[in-house]
Amino acid sequence: MNASWLVRTRPVPGARLRLLCVPYAGGGASAFAGWADALPADVEVCAVRLPGRESRLLQKPFQDVDAAVAALAEVTEDYCAEPFALFGHSMGALVAFEFTRLLRAAGRRGPEHLFASGRQAPQLPVTRPLIHDLPDAEFADALRDFGGTPEEVLADPRTMSLLAPGLRADFRVNDTYRHRPQPPLDCPVTAFSGRTDPHVAPANVEAWGAQTTGRFTHHRLDGGHLFLHSEREALLGHLGAALRAGREVVLP
Repeated sequence: MNASWLVRTRPVPGARLRLLCVPYAGGGASAFAGWADALPADVEVCAVRLPGRESRLLQKPFQDVDAAVAALAEVTEDYCAEPFALFGHSMGALVAFEFTRLLRAAGRRGPEHLFASGRQAPQLPVTRPLIHDLPDAEFADALRDFGGTPEEVLADPRTMSLLAPGLRADFRVNDTYRHRPQPPLDCPVTAFSGRTDPHVAPANVEAWGAQTTGRFTHHRLDGGHLFLHSEREALLGHLGAALRAGREVVLP
């Protein structure tokens, strides 16, 4: 396993299932801190740390989704030879989806379950304003609107000069993505959305159902775009139920 890419806070030898988690734009492995303690003990949580963040801050970030998933497929070849599921939030959901399609094309094991969080279905066009090439001040305003970037960071030019290249690259991955129609996946797909997320309409999340011949479920949680933090307990409750059962379970 490539330690720079994949972070396990609680290794589980002989795990029944591995949950590979892909973060949102600008996010790192720390976005999933504490998840292992809240999920079934026989599930190993493994967070993806992409170039351009955390301990890999000075490494060149990916500019498009194809390059990201090709590299991810290479470093996870051994790790994903055992049963695994995928969780991705926002940009991470797009990476997880295209990663699944690449594995299928390569004849490799695919995920037992795909959890797509905080992102509209990939076949839908992006309707929000594109932000990756905005001037610095406008880019900071756009980040402020998404949430997740502390105000003291946005207001510090030196810190932003370090972080902005990676953030712009991540948003470029989203902004320049073009969907290529393929047959739907055969694994279950569960989508999550925030009730007050201004960037992702519920109907556009429902459209994830067209991407699978398996079971599809959509859970709407309180919170905005980064509800995976503000509604962590509810999100992990749904994830834990699905992972324990090996299939999607609808909670009350």
